[in-house]
Amino acid sequence: MNAIRNAEGLRNIEGHSDFDITWPWNRPGGLRPGATAVLRVKDESMALPFVLPPLLRATDHVVVVDNGSTDGTPEVAARAAADAGLAHKLTQLTYPFEVARAGAEHLAVHELSVHSLSYFYNWCFAQVGTRYSWKWDGDMVLTTEGEVSMADLTWQVGGVQSIVRVPRHGLYIEDESLAYLDLGLRNAEEWGYPVGPDFVFTKAFEWEIRSTPENCRTMGLPHGLCVELKDLHGDEFAHWTDPSSFATSWRNRRKRREWAVFHALKEGTVPPGVHEIRAPEGVHVVDHVTHDWLPRAPRPLQVG
Repeated sequence: MNAIRNAEGLRNIEGHSDFDITWPWNRPGGLRPGATAVLRVKDESMALPFVLPPLLRATDHVVVVDNGSTDGTPEVAARAAADAGLAHKLTQLTYPFEVARAGAEHLAVHELSVHSLSYFYNWCFAQVGTRYSWKWDGDMVLTTEGEVSMADLTWQVGGVQSIVRVPRHGLYIEDESLAYLDLGLRNAEEWGYPVGPDFVFTKAFEWEIRSTPENCRTMGLPHGLCVELKDLHGDEFAHWTDPSSFATSWRNRRKRREWAVFHALKEGTVPPGVHEIRAPEGVHVVDHVTHDWLPRAPRPLQVG
């Protein structure tokens, strides 16, 4: 039997009992209606002021789990929520163990280790108290219409067995006024899931994967609702054991594209499908893209 199929919960092999997992549907009172976004973050202080306000407005609750940030991420998250008047919708937690990087490092770690990606994800999502969850990244920013769409879904998906795919587009940040939006990749991953015993995380080859029943319905949102921030002056691939593995697995098509675009832009070349965008004076380019450029782009959005 798969280790994660323990109906009672999970115990980690290191014996850190404070970080054993109790499935949320087993807790007294069970799950309440609504949807919670869960962010697993490390050093996302640059992105969170853009990420959190629309996400807090669009969902019932947001859980931010910090995994060893050194840039003040928790403080930035608290301030962003407070400035938006939504501090009551934010819960912050700390996961103090080093988590294996995607790829070979992840593959070598036991599934029930506190250092395993799958165990880490199961622990994070075990903190959810609602019937639905959004697997959100700390650099994913909703556009204006994305916020409205997710808010509309939040009150509808809490009681149904449906998975939601959310397309996102890489936004490569040069500085506060210049960025590059990649519309050359058609990508829509599964980000919305019911909370229950059929939707837990297990170990896959390069990363964790969420189990789903065969009869579960999947719906896809349109393109143009979300961007993923990429810092052209940072290390966007630090969470991978070996980025050269992108070239050896068909599962890494998206990462190959990101690697190619990132390094082309660093070398001064704008690849096909990538749009150079300059913001008006006094407007941050992330706000310009998410509030103006993408919402006003002709539909259907030309992607891929």
